Amino acid sequence: MLEIKDSVADFLVYKKQELLEEWNQKIIVSQQDPLQEIIPLNGHSMFELFIKMLRDPHEEYMNEIKLLAFKIAAERVEANVNIGDFIYNVCIGRTLVFNKIVALDVYKPHIQNHIKILNDCFDHFLHHSASHYTELRNSVIIKQNQVINQTHQDRLTLLGQMTSSFVHEVRNPLTSIKGFVQLLRSEYPDLKYLDIIGNEVDQLNFRISQFLMLSKKESVEKEKKVFLFKNLFDEVIDFLYPSIVDSNVHIRQDVDPNVQLLGLSDEIRQVLLNIILNALDALSGVKQPLLTINAFQNDNQQFIINLSNNGAEIPKSQINVIFEPFYTSKKVGTGLGLFVCKEIISKHSGTLTCTSSEAMTTFTITLPVHQ
Repeated sequence: MLEIKDSVADFLVYKKQELLEEWNQKIIVSQQDPLQEIIPLNGHSMFELFIKMLRDPHEEYMNEIKLLAFKIAAERVEANVNIGDFIYNVCIGRTLVFNKIVALDVYKPHIQNHIKILNDCFDHFLHHSASHYTELRNSVIIKQNQVINQTHQDRLTLLGQMTSSFVHEVRNPLTSIKGFVQLLRSEYPDLKYLDIIGNEVDQLNFRISQFLMLSKKESVEKEKKVFLFKNLFDEVIDFLYPSIVDSNVHIRQDVDPNVQLLGLSDEIRQVLLNIILNALDALSGVKQPLLTINAFQNDNQQFIINLSNNGAEIPKSQINVIFEPFYTSKKVGTGLGLFVCKEIISKHSGTLTCTSSEAMTTFTITLPVHQ
């Protein structure tokens, strides 16, 4: 056996095959790793660089260690396996090398100097590999999210185009039906069921307007106008009165009668209808159903509309996603109602938020007051 007491580097080279074989036996290699055959080669490259640093510590070799760390980090990202295995394997290599060194019968300060050099090599290697791995993984995640978001946006665009065409086709016969109902009402004022037919046509027209909002074509064509919110609110309550009576819901309202808004009154009406109809659904089965509407102007020239109901609490896990498109907790629903509402309010330079507790669920709309 060759004994070398003056050169740690030569000794490690002499023990190289033994070290690498022992390292290969102890490392963790995932069977799902498509690049597992490269791992022993990387270990060999790392060993050679560290030996160079022991023989002649130089910044050039430290830069080579950095480049090797970057290369292996990219391979670990491509392999898409647990990064913890890689860190463990490097640490196993460090332990095996140090165990060999401390077994040498060499002057202690000499060993400590070599251990310091090796520690610097291992630390730099782990730092650069872990940092670069994180950067690459984040880049992959960002690209994946971009693809997902673009796909989602394309889906919404396509849906908007389809619904715009479909809804216009549906609205034409609805307009005809509504016109003939008005004619029948004028010619046969005592004819039964005309009010029911007219109300159902209005409800259907409101529902399909939610889909039409996705195309945004109507909004572009319309011009914003000043309107009195109280008048619009009263129209909504009158329109929903049959549903409110059927649900046996008690309404408390305190609405500022003087506030004017600038916008598209039809769209704000749609928001109110949607939120109140959702509240009526939530109040189904409640012993003393209560719907509270407060609308007032604050000191910041903002109009605050609070629509509250004492129905079931919306779980905290859902409160942040209820405004997302296609999300719905109803057995029958499109998941577009609240999404469209938020889009409308945002377009009017306002905000729409929701808070919920066991006692009360409140949707709050904030809009700028027209001076």
